[in-house]
Amino acid sequence: MTDNRTRPDAVQPPSPERLAELVAAGVPPEMHGWLGRYGVGAMTVKMGIVFQEMSSERMVATMPVEGNEQVAGILHGGAHVVLAETLGSFAAGLHAGPRRQAVGIEVNATHHRSIAAGLVTGTATAIHLGRTLTTHEVVMTDEQGRRLSTARITNLIRDTRA
Repeated sequence: MTDNRTRPDAVQPPSPERLAELVAAGVPPEMHGWLGRYGVGAMTVKMGIVFQEMSSERMVATMPVEGNEQVAGILHGGAHVVLAETLGSFAAGLHAGPRRQAVGIEVNATHHRSIAAGLVTGTATAIHLGRTLTTHEVVMTDEQGRRLSTARITNLIRDTRA
């Protein structure tokens, strides 16, 4: 399947500042036009999320524990959810195409184990890619491949407002 955001009618060249943001976040060059107007978003930058793979069917990114801990010195549970929602929403946006947008309507997470240092890897896998809804399962793991949390996100696909 070809993602809808790599089509020429979806391209808007990024400004130099946005281009630097996209490169730092690991966004491949063929996706720069899709994200040229808005970048990856302030939350993605603040959390240190870096993309490794980007498609509507599978999206992978890493996030450092450092800087995202809660008071007990472990990764904040909300940080898991931010990573999951980022991956699921970006994947849904790719599926939506240039004249449609993805809007998150539900996210849930179950935390299985804590982590106090290192990198977390999130992998979003499409469960359903429909005309009006997408659902992704997102599994967060540590550097040894142990499951830290499991999330599910559903996005509504709707026409972009003029």
